Amino acid sequence: MSPIDKPPLELLIAAPRGFCAGVDRAIRIVELAIEKHGAPVYVRHEIVHNKFVVDTLKAQGAIFVEELDEVPDGAPVVFSAHGVPKSVPLDAQNRGLEYLDATCPLVSKVHRQAERLVAQGRHIVFIGHAGHPEVIGTFGQVPAGAMSLIETVEDAEVFMPIDHTNLAFLTQTTLSVDDTAAVVATLQRRFPQMLPPRGEDICYATSNRQTAVKAIAHSVDAVLVIGAPNSSNSVRLVEVAEREGTPAMLIQRASELDWDFLAGVGTLGITAGASAPELLVRELVDRLSERFTVSEREVETNRETIAFKLPRGLEAAA
Repeated sequence: MSPIDKPPLELLIAAPRGFCAGVDRAIRIVELAIEKHGAPVYVRHEIVHNKFVVDTLKAQGAIFVEELDEVPDGAPVVFSAHGVPKSVPLDAQNRGLEYLDATCPLVSKVHRQAERLVAQGRHIVFIGHAGHPEVIGTFGQVPAGAMSLIETVEDAEVFMPIDHTNLAFLTQTTLSVDDTAAVVATLQRRFPQMLPPRGEDICYATSNRQTAVKAIAHSVDAVLVIGAPNSSNSVRLVEVAEREGTPAMLIQRASELDWDFLAGVGTLGITAGASAPELLVRELVDRLSERFTVSEREVETNRETIAFKLPRGLEAAA
């Protein structure tokens, strides 16, 4: 197709998008561990939820496993950015494994809050998605039975604690801001004495990316979100766009693009979840340029300057 034949397509690219500080730190930890120890370095669970990132690290010498018993004696191991139950580093210590914890500091903050609240005798209502690694890791910070999981407003309406006067709530860091607000409002209406967290648990990157999608949703015909189907924050971006009344689709790579989805689309919004690198955005723009005469404009709603320190022992290597 010649440039003259290509229909025009205006791209509104949301900012912030893509890697957050926690993801950037986690990937760097794996890279530096490989530099320090040599390959292979084992990683328990996907370091972040993105196949491209995982495959890139595999090529550098990372081996991804689901459980610690898959790690050979004497091998270095990294724990994923989503956090792990307390039992995991304890098992690593008992086996004499050298480990690095790549848990996002904002997830670690939730872990510490959970410990403090339980120490105060509070029962924690945790708002999150069952089975997500972050939820499993947070529940693993406190004794069994010390937390109850709430996923929806409907859950919040029927929740019946043993002692409704001694509750506190925490949330997964990668939830929909709007959905979570509705769940919290329901819980606070039913249990007005429930203690809120110290500050917002939903991380700055999650809320910033949702705000950025809202900012472009009404100005585009459709939205493409680059991210993984098991990435909570990426899936939430699709939901945010659709809630604004704009069709949205999640793709992992430009090769997954469904051209039929773009039928009749003159203005397209693009964003990327917090685990998706910027080069995947550029890859998508290049792919779109094969069939359209593309013009692009970035719509920035916030500027992120946060950076997290590396664990001790890797700072020198960096």
